[in-house]
Amino acid sequence: MFSLLRNSREILGMNARNLDYVRPLNRRRDREFADNKLLAKRLLRKNGLPVPGLIARIRTHAELEAFDWETLPGSFALKPNRGFGGEGILIVYGRKRGRTDAWVKASGAIVTIDDLKSHIRNILDGSFSLTNTPDIAFFEERLKLLKLFKPYAYRGIPDIRVIVFNRVPVMAMLRLPTRESDGKANLQQGAIGTGIDLATGTTTSAVMGKSHIIEYAPKTRLALSGIRIPYWSEILHIAVESQSVSGLGFLGADIAIDRDRGPVLLELNARPGLSIQIANLAGLKSRLNRVKGLKVRTTERGILLGKNLFGGEIEEEIEELSGKRVIGSVEKVKLVGKDGKEIVVNAKIDTGADSTSIDTELARELGFGDAIRAFEDRMAGRDVLRDLSRQEREALFSGIPDLTDTIPVKSSHGTSYRPMFRVDLFVDQVIIPAKVSAIDRTGLEYPVIIGRKSLRKFLVDVSK
Repeated sequence: MFSLLRNSREILGMNARNLDYVRPLNRRRDREFADNKLLAKRLLRKNGLPVPGLIARIRTHAELEAFDWETLPGSFALKPNRGFGGEGILIVYGRKRGRTDAWVKASGAIVTIDDLKSHIRNILDGSFSLTNTPDIAFFEERLKLLKLFKPYAYRGIPDIRVIVFNRVPVMAMLRLPTRESDGKANLQQGAIGTGIDLATGTTTSAVMGKSHIIEYAPKTRLALSGIRIPYWSEILHIAVESQSVSGLGFLGADIAIDRDRGPVLLELNARPGLSIQIANLAGLKSRLNRVKGLKVRTTERGILLGKNLFGGEIEEEIEELSGKRVIGSVEKVKLVGKDGKEIVVNAKIDTGADSTSIDTELARELGFGDAIRAFEDRMAGRDVLRDLSRQEREALFSGIPDLTDTIPVKSSHGTSYRPMFRVDLFVDQVIIPAKVSAIDRTGLEYPVIIGRKSLRKFLVDVSK
């Protein structure tokens, strides 16, 4: 899926974005405004948009030497004013027990006053600014983690990036901090990005870092699809309003949800990164073209357009698909396996998953026990492998009876493989010939996950 997406003509590349959208629509002075975080936040706050509280700023080396470190709270975020791509941000989560001159980072590393001074000197000297020009360092309140995100995020605060063009939200993703990203919600540093359905605010597909498609949060069995983002309409409202305030024609608005305050606008990006396309398994260019030239007079109209145009199959293709069956997020499904063996189970309908997977024990009951044993014998001592070519996989697993294919699953530990078999699915009395993968789903609520490839004959109503 990723390789197909990467080669698609709909993918908007960095050069194309700059030529078609950033330069014509974002005037230099407006780009400079967005790059100046302190100035932007002051204007956003003045226009009634919620931003994190400013604790202190340091503009010169003289101010650094005179700074009163006792004024800092137990937790805070230290940022460069003109930083780019998450570089130069340092987040601490509390004071080191028994010390007033040291704090603790997400990784557990200790940060002392001397460490802060050294980091601030680098900021002042322009080490993290776009053009390496002298910069300003500032301390900002650290937002509190929403309980919903606690199982998915490592230490840091997730945020939602919304791409807005012509006052219409056209694409969004939830960014989750990981151990690899040191608690920062930045994909280039190893965070997770999950696409978001614009109509419902529900997560779909997920990517870790820049390109590794994943299904679950690292070292857990928590599916990254199906997370319903709270305050969704309010988040879209803040994103669109921020475009009006900034004067930018094309931007990425980064918004976090504080446990106490709700949505808070972190910053504006005049040149948002394009990994959001991979997280959504969709190209940005076609979406931008659909709203180019539209007369959008109000924020509410822009939000409605974004939800209707880019809110999934139900909203986007309702007339075309009106003759198809509507199913809910959980359906009773009959599986027909080898020699006509039948089993009826409850299955989760998951549009965030690409393919269909079934529990390994269920696959055995459907008549694929010999194939699973042979597959496990071939995989003995090889729980995690490097990426294998199609030819290498065929050589490794050749001769296994009833094995249709194998599917690679990437994780932070490497690549593992699942066996795949041919099964007929009966969903709402519709037969679906499917190629399904087998995986241990012991302890999970549903033994079957039905993915997008098996759902082409249906509309999925996630509220059912």
